[in-house]
Amino acid sequence: MGFDLNNIIRENIKGLKPYSSARDEYVSNGSGMVYMDANENPFENGVNRYPDPQQRTLKGLLAKQKEVSTENILLGNGSDEVLDLLFRAFCEPKEDNIITLPPTYGMYGVLAGLNGVENRELLLNKDFQPDVEAILNAVDFNSKLLFICSPNNPTGNSISNEHITALLREFNGLVIVDEAYIDFCDASSWVSKLAEFPNLVVTQTFSKAYGMAGIRLGICVAAKEIIAVLNKIKPPYNVNELTQQKALERLSYGLRIISEVSEIKEQKGLVAQVLSSIPFVQEVYPSDANFLLVRVDDADLRYTQLLEKGIVVRNRSSQPLCKNTLRITIGTPEENIKLIGVLKELEK
Repeated sequence: MGFDLNNIIRENIKGLKPYSSARDEYVSNGSGMVYMDANENPFENGVNRYPDPQQRTLKGLLAKQKEVSTENILLGNGSDEVLDLLFRAFCEPKEDNIITLPPTYGMYGVLAGLNGVENRELLLNKDFQPDVEAILNAVDFNSKLLFICSPNNPTGNSISNEHITALLREFNGLVIVDEAYIDFCDASSWVSKLAEFPNLVVTQTFSKAYGMAGIRLGICVAAKEIIAVLNKIKPPYNVNELTQQKALERLSYGLRIISEVSEIKEQKGLVAQVLSSIPFVQEVYPSDANFLLVRVDDADLRYTQLLEKGIVVRNRSSQPLCKNTLRITIGTPEENIKLIGVLKELEK
């Protein structure tokens, strides 16, 4: 049948007239206008005016960086808002379903439950890769979204291009490639494939490589037709002024970001090497992210021991295929030295 965006948009969304804010109706041209249109407090303090609802300046910089049009970009209050908008635009509650590939990012399932949408879980294989045939056998007419986290959380590995390509070609809904950790990976972003696959949606974030988890800024890159649908339903001022300012400031330090990412990758290699030599560590999984998934003899015990020594890691043992695993985020060199020292102490 092939992908047709019109077939997956919810009927109530098709006819929805979006809210038009004051800042949508009059866009500043930089001149000294007197603004008496939005019922704002007129006394200047830096944030007394509503933010640009379309984040035009920020999108302009990101569009150049990612070599796409601003019409291909939607920004959200963290990636979680972007993901939620996809559910609200394309999934009919109590009728439609999504496909997720555990072990993976837990918010996909949470958002499915929140929106009254069935979550069909197809486990990754022992190499943490998807079973394409099983996935395609599980879909039906009401399968609207397929979530692929690559590099994956909590496993750290990238999903093979061959598998993602096959799913993009055969799945008639949206394939969302979550690239929260793409900057730590040597592979290219799927953003470069937008023209080839009309059902491709790529999500990224300022929380990881950009080091701005606190400002809550998520990025969605997709065909302009998909972005137009999401723009219809997003809150008018979903990205606040302070977030926009801090993101613009951070983007001006491009070389610093590159340097930090490089150091994290180098430190990851050093930590992985040490972990591999610790007797109670059974396996250190390959990682394209800023963390390592490590299988140990007793995850509950080792988690508690690390906590008692002032180091907080994540016990992922409750996740499918992740029994007795800890997820360890790479810290500063000083923090990593402390971790290594504690591990060697526990070894004794």
